[in-house]
Amino acid sequence: MSVITLIGGHGQVALRTTPLLVDAGYTVASVIRNPEHSGDIETAGATPVVADVEQLDTDALAELLEGSDAVIWSAGAGGSGPQHTWGIDRDAAIRTIDAAQQAGIARFVMVSYFNPVLEDGEVPGVEPEDDMYAYYNAKAQADEHLRNSKLDWTIVGPSALTLDEPTGLVTVDTSGAHRDIDVPSTSRGNVAAVIAAALQDPASIGTTLSFHDGDTPVAQAVAQGN
Repeated sequence: MSVITLIGGHGQVALRTTPLLVDAGYTVASVIRNPEHSGDIETAGATPVVADVEQLDTDALAELLEGSDAVIWSAGAGGSGPQHTWGIDRDAAIRTIDAAQQAGIARFVMVSYFNPVLEDGEVPGVEPEDDMYAYYNAKAQADEHLRNSKLDWTIVGPSALTLDEPTGLVTVDTSGAHRDIDVPSTSRGNVAAVIAAALQDPASIGTTLSFHDGDTPVAQAVAQGN
């Protein structure tokens, strides 16, 4: 039975992903910062692991990941300010990517956002004074680090998230449109389904799945990739 380390396990997407992984036969170690969230993690079917990944160096993260067969990064700063955003969404994510390689773990699934593409080192069209500048660029820089790693990576890039009921239908969008302009939203349940499907489908390795709610069954959309 494969062991998955899910980082950011108490997030709304992660809590929806965990039961899907458990139902698929995985053992899930869910990394959380707040020990008071352990009960929610256990209810979802995972084993809580209390650790603040923002404070751990690469060696400590490698030790945390030891024994895992794959890593899912679903952590985020959650709008807590630029410094924390850079610290979690870029720096801790990059250290975790390096730690996975150090620990000999091949598979890595990154939960990112729709169409995070860097040009000349920054996300185009996002100015430093924009509220989302730190988030967009931190995520995109971590994604770029993952693409340049030796891991078997998949980047899951949903559009704006909703709490709508999951339909099981998505569209992988290769148009290059910005997530905030004329791009349909994505239910968190559908994101969870894409994560679980991507983890299990070797066809997703080396792909960036930018997607929104659509008309293609999740497994088929993931298999087709982009």
